[in-house]
Amino acid sequence: MKSNALPLLLPVRSIIFILVFVICAWITKTDVGQIGHWWSIIAVLVNILTVLLLVYVAHKNGKTFGQLINYQKGSTRWTAIVLVLLGILVIGMAGMYLAGFLIYDNLLYAPPVMIAPIAKWIAIINVILLPISTTFAEDGLYLGCGVNQIKNKHVAILVPAFFYALQHCFIPTLFDGRFILYRFLSFLPLTIILCWYYYKKRNPVPIMVGHAVIDLATAAQIAATSIVPGLYETMCGM
Repeated sequence: MKSNALPLLLPVRSIIFILVFVICAWITKTDVGQIGHWWSIIAVLVNILTVLLLVYVAHKNGKTFGQLINYQKGSTRWTAIVLVLLGILVIGMAGMYLAGFLIYDNLLYAPPVMIAPIAKWIAIINVILLPISTTFAEDGLYLGCGVNQIKNKHVAILVPAFFYALQHCFIPTLFDGRFILYRFLSFLPLTIILCWYYYKKRNPVPIMVGHAVIDLATAAQIAATSIVPGLYETMCGM
């Protein structure tokens, strides 16, 4: 695949997530919603697949994965990392609050499925695997194959941001229109800002660090509800 065709890969994660959840539901002979609590494990597997795909297409274009995302060693200041991290936290939380208010009429709405307990040892391992794999997969795809490859400024920001937010609608895949819209609106403000920042700075490191931190927080919550009996019910009742 030539570099000018790389943006065609932007919908791939949304498609893969839908297929994986549907196939897993079919194999286990259950409803797709009943395996939603395994979303973080499925995400890690899809992340690994995505990274392998990105390494492959980068190689086909005579690049490394680092070159695909424009990584330049030693070019990042810690102040940029801190500021972007704070921005991700503020904009990310604001997007979720706004989406909760608009879709569920609840400013503090949080889908219980996102922190539902899983097997303890898997949850513990996932505290490391989820944040690392997610940032390389998602930022590699939407920044490296999206923003980096599209010439028009507005298209280079908005199109990758759209698909960046869209994939979250299917993590987990629940055939619930309100949930899908909630997830999309929750992430769209943040993905637009991240794609705009990357288009301007062409430095993925602050974004990737900030991205990893928020996924680390999510994985830590899943680990906590998986290890501590009754915590999940308590958090859902808050």
